[in-house]
Amino acid sequence: MVVAHLLLSTPDSSSTDVPTPSAASNEPTLLLPDKDTDGLCSGLIVHTTLVRLGLSPDLISVHFPAKGSNIYAPAERARIAEYDARYVIVTDQGSRGGPAIVDGPDGAEKRTLIIDHHWSNEFPDGALVCSAAHCPPVATASTLAYVVCLELLGQSARKGELRERLDWLCAMGTMGDLGTGFKWEAPFPDMRECLKKWTKKVLGEAVFAEARRSPAYDVETAWRALRSSTTPKDIVSPSASKDVRRLFAARADVKAETDRCARRPPTFSGDGRVALIRISSAAQIHPLIATRWSSSLKGPRLEIVMCANDGYTPGSGMTNFACRVARSHKSRVGEGATDIIEILKEYASRVPGLREAMGDDFARGHKEASGGIVKTGDFERLWEVMASSEREEGGSPAKKRKLSGKDGERQKNTLEGWLLKKQ
Repeated sequence: MVVAHLLLSTPDSSSTDVPTPSAASNEPTLLLPDKDTDGLCSGLIVHTTLVRLGLSPDLISVHFPAKGSNIYAPAERARIAEYDARYVIVTDQGSRGGPAIVDGPDGAEKRTLIIDHHWSNEFPDGALVCSAAHCPPVATASTLAYVVCLELLGQSARKGELRERLDWLCAMGTMGDLGTGFKWEAPFPDMRECLKKWTKKVLGEAVFAEARRSPAYDVETAWRALRSSTTPKDIVSPSASKDVRRLFAARADVKAETDRCARRPPTFSGDGRVALIRISSAAQIHPLIATRWSSSLKGPRLEIVMCANDGYTPGSGMTNFACRVARSHKSRVGEGATDIIEILKEYASRVPGLREAMGDDFARGHKEASGGIVKTGDFERLWEVMASSEREEGGSPAKKRKLSGKDGERQKNTLEGWLLKKQ
């Protein structure tokens, strides 16, 4: 809580070493929320809190990175610096080590707060960090922002419209990451009243990640629609505003692209641990495809389902990919037992220099939901490693078919057998 107080609340007048914080100082403040539902909701929770604490809305700017980029990319850092903000608050953007997100002129201090839950042991220089990554059950950015901001708002957020707004923003953002079936059990906040009033159905339908997934990458529209909404029902009603109608159009575009690409057959790594689905789409549907296939693919060795998209940023020569833990594997080893980040890094380490060549955008995110953005040539080198890998007992997978029955017939329910049936 001390971390957030330094940026958001009124300082103790008796202290001489606590910097004047964002809301109290009324100085330019820049918000850097992620483009998904959790990022937008956590960003709006912070925005609402700053305004309630006295910061003029005219002094608050919001920046979203360009399609296929992130706030740590050099081009984005240059754009962020142009805002000349005194305070920077980052929500749900992932964390990595390196220089400060933005440097002040002539070395002047730029206070930065990071609210995040993505796996990382490193953070930008000089940042104050509120992270749940190492504290299971891992809270979403929306939940972290909600808990921090409620304490700052004190009695003013105990009940009434402000509390209701913060409640549904927290619930919507959290379900955007963890699903509508998430159980709000301790230590998560008590959302029984919120869920009773708005229902999981409405809050689930109001998850509007399609705006950032669409080829148009219309994140600004999603932010405006969310900020102008007074209840979650506004987000699910096309008649509410022009922005909401654009969200519904984006949802239709994403569904069409998902349906077009969803039936691409998977290819399996030599050791049977990884299934790869290749697509080419300007929509950010590779996480959706990976998630969908992870629910249905099965195999005695299958651990990870990966979807690679070489068309997300046409002409860039980059491949975006997303990985999910196969449900069948998770049921065998248990929740949280598979670390995709480490598995990806281990495969890459088998080729000297490949891990370094793929840079900081490789193997990012969460242990069970990772991915990256890498040069297409480097991705193909990674897949070559996976495709040529052998099962732990040694030998080529093609020569290691299991036999069954008295006559030694080949077992038919193998991964390869599944592929043959589909073809």
